[in-house]
Amino acid sequence: MRGATLRQLRAFAAVARHHSFVRAASELHVTPSAISLQIKELEQTVGLSLFGRSGRAASLTRAGELLLVDVSRALLALKDADDTLMRLRGAETGVVSIGIVSNANYFMPRLLARFHAAHPAVQLRVAVANRGQLLRQLANHEVDLIIMGEPPADMEARCASLAPQPFGILASPEDRLADRRAIPVAELADRGFIVRETGSGTREAMDQFFSDAKITPPRIMELTSNETIKQAVIANMGLAFLSFHTAAVELQARSLVALDVVGLPVVRCWHVVTLADKRLSEAAESLRSFVVELGAGLIARQFDGIATPVGPGTPVAASVPPSDGVTVEVSGP
Repeated sequence: MRGATLRQLRAFAAVARHHSFVRAASELHVTPSAISLQIKELEQTVGLSLFGRSGRAASLTRAGELLLVDVSRALLALKDADDTLMRLRGAETGVVSIGIVSNANYFMPRLLARFHAAHPAVQLRVAVANRGQLLRQLANHEVDLIIMGEPPADMEARCASLAPQPFGILASPEDRLADRRAIPVAELADRGFIVRETGSGTREAMDQFFSDAKITPPRIMELTSNETIKQAVIANMGLAFLSFHTAAVELQARSLVALDVVGLPVVRCWHVVTLADKRLSEAAESLRSFVVELGAGLIARQFDGIATPVGPGTPVAASVPPSDGVTVEVSGP
């Protein structure tokens, strides 16, 4: 490994992370051919094949899997050294990697814009993925912090609550249940749903709600995009269980309605999550503090006035009082 360069190691880690030379090139802002060259030279240096190619996918060989452990550790050590030097210089600069679940797309840009205005020297790198993918990235030190719903119960993490997030069942205004009040959950047992993918927080919340209600509605289609799900519901293709924060505009315009189902909405909290044993850089800690301190108020103001039913025949605003932002420790098994 003495002949390996830092550029080669970063290219190797990026390809391993994305299983793609093209996506690795996009992350590192180089061409795919440059990534291929770096990997080829690294393989020649170590004398072993690191990736198996199958179509466009790049999968790690056994040698690649073993090497990735040490490369990830080395790159993390370099980042920690950089963060330490930043703190010594007293400079709030550098790169902060933040992961957000797709539901947070609807308010995080405004929060990040406010943070950037106050901290223009800090570069933000944002990854959007589902809950399961983000937790893996956090565990692998690929992101500094994540914004998500329910905090992880199986890893040692530091979590701070931000604001409540209401979930409910959305329908087209043309749906036969659109004007009903106090709909029993049992009436949804034979209704088709357009659902999020396994691994998303929305899917977990939906599965838990239906499990508690002891019903299993049929699934018309599974999608990874809230936007596509909303369009399918607007077209009256079926119903959807989604966060009201993802459909604020459509609810306000009445292109979607929230069904008044007994027991809904299900209210979960937004959280900002970091690893318990990870020392954040000054810039990352500033972002975390900013989101915890101002997030609840900004989220509440953004979604204020979106009418959604919270009980039998009782329409109220979707926003709720800001949380207290109390930090809690979540321990692993």
